[in-house]
Amino acid sequence: MKIDNISDTINRIVFDDREILLIGTAHVSHESVDEVKQAIESEEPGRVCIEIDEGRYQSIIDEESWKKLDIHQAIRQKKGFLMIASLILGSFQKKIGADMGIRPGEEMKIAAEAATEKGIPFSFSDRPIQITLQRAWRKSNLWNKMKLLSSLIASAFTTEKVEKSDIEELKNSNALQGMMEELAGYLPSVKEVLIDERDRYLATNIFNTTEKKVVAVVGAGHGPGILKWFERLDKKEVEADISDISVVPPKRLYEKAIPWIIPFVIVGIITAGFFTSGVNAGFNMILVWILANGIPAALGAIIAAAHPLTIIISFAAAPITSMNPTIGVGFVSGLLESSFRKPRIRDLENLQDDAGSLKGWYGNRVLRILLVFLLSSLGSAIGTWWAIPHLSILLGS
Repeated sequence: MKIDNISDTINRIVFDDREILLIGTAHVSHESVDEVKQAIESEEPGRVCIEIDEGRYQSIIDEESWKKLDIHQAIRQKKGFLMIASLILGSFQKKIGADMGIRPGEEMKIAAEAATEKGIPFSFSDRPIQITLQRAWRKSNLWNKMKLLSSLIASAFTTEKVEKSDIEELKNSNALQGMMEELAGYLPSVKEVLIDERDRYLATNIFNTTEKKVVAVVGAGHGPGILKWFERLDKKEVEADISDISVVPPKRLYEKAIPWIIPFVIVGIITAGFFTSGVNAGFNMILVWILANGIPAALGAIIAAAHPLTIIISFAAAPITSMNPTIGVGFVSGLLESSFRKPRIRDLENLQDDAGSLKGWYGNRVLRILLVFLLSSLGSAIGTWWAIPHLSILLGS
């Protein structure tokens, strides 16, 4: 394997009988769009590989895709958190793209169009975004999940303008290395999934192509990692197999057990209270449990500006759903809010734009449903973890 560094972001990798032109891009850069188009036209490869999955590609070419969203179905399928993350990430990229006067992922779209015009087959080489986000969430502990959520929310509401020079600097190897090190220190499990695993996934898919000449278009941040994997694959140090990172890992044993253990602990503490401290003490403990769950869940719904009936039912449902591992109060409150305040056509049309501002989250009914789902769930979770030690204290007093 021989690497010819054409520029900071473009490398020609020559194997025994074939070559790959690896183009690193910034996803909101006019220069990247031009580089991609020129490379495909001049190289005339046998295949073009694109760092995107088919679902994201369809969302780029179909500007109306968000209008097909079924919020009821998403909540029923327990995809509320995943949808929130996708919306925030999409809104952040769109906001930067608006500053640059270009749509996020335009270079990927151009790569596919240029390949089609020349009759060149192209491949979607990235892992589906849903699997990537689910793996990042599953592999993070509670503290890192909170950090991830706070980072996503902060990015959604940032008002900082991005300059063109900042975008082009993203393709600089030194700047990228610094960003990767910062991410690794702040959220190591997320960096592993979003960067390291995808470096391997992309490199393997590109390496497995059979054409004599391939042009691969990837985000500049993946370039160095892909080159390292090319070398390992070429030397046969690793197998060209990515099945282990193509699925969502199963929950760890303690993650499966906790939702079932909590109800038994609560019931056990309250039952013990009836036997050791009397009927009044037992009923007082039940009241503590109801208030500890109901109040923060209702408060979360209030902060989300939910419908009054959603707030009331969130209060009533939280103590019950917290005892049921198969359903959460967010499921109940989200479905109720979507029934009381049905999304309008304009809510779906403006979904990604509204996701970039606090006003949009409250003004857009789809986003407010997700906000009700999120904050009522968070409130109930806080109440549950507060209640357990306090019930134990009441039992011992």
